[in-house]
Amino acid sequence: MRSSDIVTKESLIRDFRALGVKEGQSLLVHSSLSRIGWVCGGPVAVVQALVELLGEAGSLVMPTHSGDYSEPAKWALPPVPQAWWETIRETMPAFDPQITPTRGMGAIPECFRAFPGVRRSSHPALSFAARGREADFVTRNHSLAYGLGEQSPLARLYDLDASVLLLGVGYDSNTSFHLAESRQPNPPVTWEGAPVIENGKRLWKSYPEIEFDTDRFEDIGEDFERERKRDVAFGRVGVADCRLFRVRDCVDYALEWLAEHPREEGEG
Repeated sequence: MRSSDIVTKESLIRDFRALGVKEGQSLLVHSSLSRIGWVCGGPVAVVQALVELLGEAGSLVMPTHSGDYSEPAKWALPPVPQAWWETIRETMPAFDPQITPTRGMGAIPECFRAFPGVRRSSHPALSFAARGREADFVTRNHSLAYGLGEQSPLARLYDLDASVLLLGVGYDSNTSFHLAESRQPNPPVTWEGAPVIENGKRLWKSYPEIEFDTDRFEDIGEDFERERKRDVAFGRVGVADCRLFRVRDCVDYALEWLAEHPREEGEG
């Protein structure tokens, strides 16, 4: 292996800049560390590179979801016995933005959530972490109900005209499409639950959520790239294939796409 094959903080900054990431912008990052290559410093180097490039005027945002903070009756990977459900609801520690780990998000968001100056929103299952000028605006007042809708960090990123970076991952990781799902008229609704702190006490709280349909996100992304190719920047960071585009562009496109491709009865 040549020394040029090593991915460093400095080479990451060059690659991010070449892709179109700019100082001062608000950026939502979905990532896979393993796809980047051999990174000297691992997730710390990736986070440091993004923070340094965006600067103090910019804002770095990542999903820090913890899907195990959810209704145990719906757990499937793996399921738990029905006899356990009530015990889980009664005893699971309440979500705490400072200490509750992410689940299934990868090494980079898990590293980022503990970085100095990072704020994390309060949703037990669908939190986001942010650092920079707009961190408070993005993370505050995250609604428990409809956690990827109008009172979510995604909607605030839409307001800010932020960009999305898919760092070695596909459109199935693009949570911004969930904002478009939430903006559909009368989306199908389910009920979720999680342990939270309310008025200083731990309790299990039930709340409504739309039925997400991530299975179609790759199809939306493929059509988005074909029809709006000028709105997507392509490049590599390390050896990871990456895409950079505006939140508003992908959400507005997905809103139209979903209207033209309604779910079939019983789907989702």
